Amino acid sequence: MADHNFDVVILGGGSGGYAAALRSAQLGKTVALIERDKLGGTCLHRGCIPTKALLHAAEVADVTREAAAYGVSATLNGIDMPTVNNYRDGIVERLYKGLSGLVGHNKNITLVAGEGRLTGPKTVTVGEDNYTGTNVVLATGSYSRSLPGLEIGGRVITSEHALQLNFVPNKVIVLGGGVIGVEFASVWKSFGTDVTIVEGLPSLVPNEDPAVSKALERAFRKRGINFKTGVRFSGVTQNENGVVVTLEDGTTLDAELMLVAVGRGPNATGFGYEEQGVTMDRGFVITNDRLQTSLPGVYAAGDIVPGLQLAHRGFQQGIFIAEEIAGLNPRTIDENNIPKVTYCEPEIASVGLTEAKAAEKFGAENISTYEYNLGGNGKSQILGTAGFVKLVRQNNGPVVGVHMIGSRVGEQIGEAQLIVSWEAYPEDVAALIHAHPTQNEAMGEAHLALAGKPLHAHA
Repeated sequence: MADHNFDVVILGGGSGGYAAALRSAQLGKTVALIERDKLGGTCLHRGCIPTKALLHAAEVADVTREAAAYGVSATLNGIDMPTVNNYRDGIVERLYKGLSGLVGHNKNITLVAGEGRLTGPKTVTVGEDNYTGTNVVLATGSYSRSLPGLEIGGRVITSEHALQLNFVPNKVIVLGGGVIGVEFASVWKSFGTDVTIVEGLPSLVPNEDPAVSKALERAFRKRGINFKTGVRFSGVTQNENGVVVTLEDGTTLDAELMLVAVGRGPNATGFGYEEQGVTMDRGFVITNDRLQTSLPGVYAAGDIVPGLQLAHRGFQQGIFIAEEIAGLNPRTIDENNIPKVTYCEPEIASVGLTEAKAAEKFGAENISTYEYNLGGNGKSQILGTAGFVKLVRQNNGPVVGVHMIGSRVGEQIGEAQLIVSWEAYPEDVAALIHAHPTQNEAMGEAHLALAGKPLHAHA
């Protein structure tokens, strides 16, 4: 057994862990980064990156299918899933190599491969070795959640299994209409699968502004994606041919596969956290606003901390913790202003408060909203997409929320985040020049309208 001492010991090499490692090393700290699987975590290997690669392949399939409308002679002969998977794996592998090189060549970072466990207030044990840090960062990520009594296996799969399929299923039931559910439903529909989404809450993407949820439902109906909202799952049986799903209203649905996409749970049990005195709640690690746990000098980042389970949130938290440890006193992360993008077709992007949350915070009489329809945006017409940019404003004050739906609107989230985070007034944004013809003009037009000077829209 060997003892090793570092300034910072990090358990988990996903978005939060590796960001904390790189920033700590940059600030002159010695770092032990412990990872049992591969650097990059869920996001790189089983989440964001591979799913977005599939979504791009799906977009290519849709464009090919509709090529004649653009005067291009092309035929969609089918989807070759092994080749799609090779394309996806190539992207993941290149990014993984790049990240491994970045970490591996950093003389301040020691990468430790193996299963780590917190065995002391500031000690993580891997095999026979102890790694003790002046500070410790817990960043063990998340797992695909299921429902009580719902066994995963056979034809009942999670997103991890869905990513590994080497065929296009004929018919799929997607349990859950949140981000993961609508993204996979979108991919499969583009690939030619008959898809039905089952969502217990009254709308798809229930965490988004209701106007966005309604627009997505309209778009999915138009695409032929079936969905049942406001009805809960009751049970599933499976045989060698497929699954039969029963809903609480007595409806039964049959399909080849059922994807369980009911969210992700914190991967924080079994690592010795509770035994060492880390305060936890329903499996999550509880921190203060400076991401410190109940143990002095022990921090937590990413999906194990209650809040939005997004890779870029974990990444930013990792940087914050590194700077906090180094005594830089960084500004706390405002959870309300974390941007969100859902990469189904059409895409959804949002930042800040929904209309309902803004009304709750400021009073309904103290807010105003505006929706700019992409029908008036030249680039959106070229792309053949419908949707809108919705602004939520505090009366005589700043824009507090931006909500968008339409092809590629995720690319607009950068400016939207700046607007909300810097508390810009509509008049401030209206004065900026938005290049023509871009979808970005829709952002400018929406702010022009809210500033009282609409040019391509009615106020």
